[in-house]
Amino acid sequence: MNLTMIIPFAIGVLVLFIVLKVLTLPMKLIVKLLINSVVGGVAIFVINLVGANFNFAIDLNWFSAIIVGVLGLPGAIIVTILQFIM
Repeated sequence: MNLTMIIPFAIGVLVLFIVLKVLTLPMKLIVKLLINSVVGGVAIFVINLVGANFNFAIDLNWFSAIIVGVLGLPGAIIVTILQFIM
């Protein structure tokens, strides 16, 4: 192998590495959002299940779904506190 073969190969590997690095960032964000949504949804389900004994329920609407989907468990706590206040 001479230098004319090694340089393009190294540049190709470098470009591939950069492209894969850029593509993994959005995937990590999507996976994190998905995990937060599932954890938050389960938390709201449990809160509604327990709250049924005390005549308390969290309505599932766009506002609460977005808060819980983005924040996860802390979002479910925030929605619960807001439901108590209102």
